[in-house]
Amino acid sequence: MKLTEKQKRFCEEYLIDLNAAQAAVRAGYAEKNARVIAAQNLSKLNIQQYIAELRGAQSERTGITAADVLRELNAVAMAETELKGSDKMKALELLGRHLGMFAGQPETVNTAVYHGIPAALIAPAFQPVLLDIAEGGHTEYDFPGGRGSTKSSFVALEIIDILMRHDDMHAVAIRKVGNTLRDSCYAKICWAISALSLDADFECTVSPMEITRKSTGQKIYFRGADKPDKMKSITPKSGYIGIMWLEEMDQFAGESELRSMKQSVIRGGEEAIVFCSFNPPKSAGNWANDYVLNPPESRLVTRSDYLTVPKKWLGKPFLDLAEELKAKNPRAYANEYLGEANGSGGNVFDNLDLRPITDGELAQFDNILSGVDWGWYPDPFAFVRVHYDAARMTLYIWQEFTCNKKSNRETAEHLISLGITAADVVTCDSAEEKSVSDYRSYGINARAAEKGPESRRYSYKWLQSLVKIVIDPQRCPVAAREFTHYEYERDKDGNVISGYPDGGDHCIDAVRYATNRIWKRRGQ
Repeated sequence: MKLTEKQKRFCEEYLIDLNAAQAAVRAGYAEKNARVIAAQNLSKLNIQQYIAELRGAQSERTGITAADVLRELNAVAMAETELKGSDKMKALELLGRHLGMFAGQPETVNTAVYHGIPAALIAPAFQPVLLDIAEGGHTEYDFPGGRGSTKSSFVALEIIDILMRHDDMHAVAIRKVGNTLRDSCYAKICWAISALSLDADFECTVSPMEITRKSTGQKIYFRGADKPDKMKSITPKSGYIGIMWLEEMDQFAGESELRSMKQSVIRGGEEAIVFCSFNPPKSAGNWANDYVLNPPESRLVTRSDYLTVPKKWLGKPFLDLAEELKAKNPRAYANEYLGEANGSGGNVFDNLDLRPITDGELAQFDNILSGVDWGWYPDPFAFVRVHYDAARMTLYIWQEFTCNKKSNRETAEHLISLGITAADVVTCDSAEEKSVSDYRSYGINARAAEKGPESRRYSYKWLQSLVKIVIDPQRCPVAAREFTHYEYERDKDGNVISGYPDGGDHCIDAVRYATNRIWKRRGQ
């Protein structure tokens, strides 16, 4: 559709300072309707195309490209000194405006016009991705990265940005387990909405868990792959699902499950974008690590870590924890913070030290913890005692007892014979409240382990992050066997699948319960 002279003037005025409402007034529209008309104009495809043409002409005339601006803005964002209000920042903002890439908040914050993602919110590693998405360079974006790399924050910002630019699109965020969505994907997208000053245009609800853009009816759905029927039930009243976010991708069963979800969810419309984000598992043979190793042309893989993020974004406590792990366990640091797949084979634990624990060492243990995993048959009852040396991040497993078909009274009596007294706290699997009560009535100071979304995964990652897990194979043969033989599952093609298999891990579970109060602590 051909533009009117007033519309062309609006586009030209808009590129001066990116103030759409003022551009409408300067172009001759009535001031009382300026904001509404500005929003309508910017939503029209022919106006967007004309603005893009004008920007291209500016770049050719000045010799300055969007990439040049990003490099300068990156230098500002990474600077240690506070530059707010400085002449340099003002100059960069002006330059960015002329190229349509404003680096700070818009001058008219209350305007209804959306200006895009401020470059100051994007970590350097993702700035080229921002341009690639805007140019439609790929259909899938994979983000393997370590802790604090801001990959999830970037995806959340991009989802909102795409919805704002495509009124007919809806989005869905998916995790392997549904009850982990609220504290991850949902919380991140709510943050992104506020960061972009769009709270007034979005409504966030938890029952049902979804986010709705009020002005258009666009929705962001949240689903767990553990309930596939709910995945198929996503049917927008209008438009189509054009954005899909697979968070913690390595937790899915493999590439075939990813393909199945894409086929089920992405349908209708001519454009679609898939985001996959995850912390690379230790094993290089894990399917998720292999998935991003040699991507096809349709996928862009961007690796990131916290070292590419401005320090002021992360804070001193985060950086101190990273440095502490780097000094004590470089391999765990490289995996967790740098996103390196530095494990070998499919073994879950590569930090084991199987050796005799001497009586002299036992005499020095002053942080003894006890745990119980209930069992009958064929699953055994399992009890362990451990010592945790926090200064050296080393766990010692030095006593165990396993059995089948023993009553709670019988196992309690055996634990007492091993030296357990009323002064010893025994942390037990909370799945059997009656058994915990039974133990208390028998004189054992039993307490139920605290669980929550992903607590199993957190506890395993904590065990994997330790410098060493010392196990005495003579005192604890079952624990030694379980920890040594515990491997990631593999799919039918022999590829390692992320996640921790259920079975053959009863002493491991008892160890997790024994150390429950440690790994549940914030920052562990």
